[in-house]
Amino acid sequence: MLIALAGLVAAFLLILLFSNRPMRHCRWRARRGAGAGRAGDVTPYKCMTCGAETVTRNGQQPRECLRPVPPPGL
Repeated sequence: MLIALAGLVAAFLLILLFSNRPMRHCRWRARRGAGAGRAGDVTPYKCMTCGAETVTRNGQQPRECLRPVPPPGL
């Protein structure tokens, strides 16, 4: 029982340490369908929370928040 509780506390602390707080409200989705394919190997993304749009060259979702105003509480 004590080991399980210690594991739970450790997991919670790791989540706090490694979470990216400014990106917490961002929900990036790759745009698919007509007009989504562009020249080269770029992938268009749109944030479902604020509507910001961007492209990435590596196929991974953006790592920065493009929201014009920071979310409350930051």
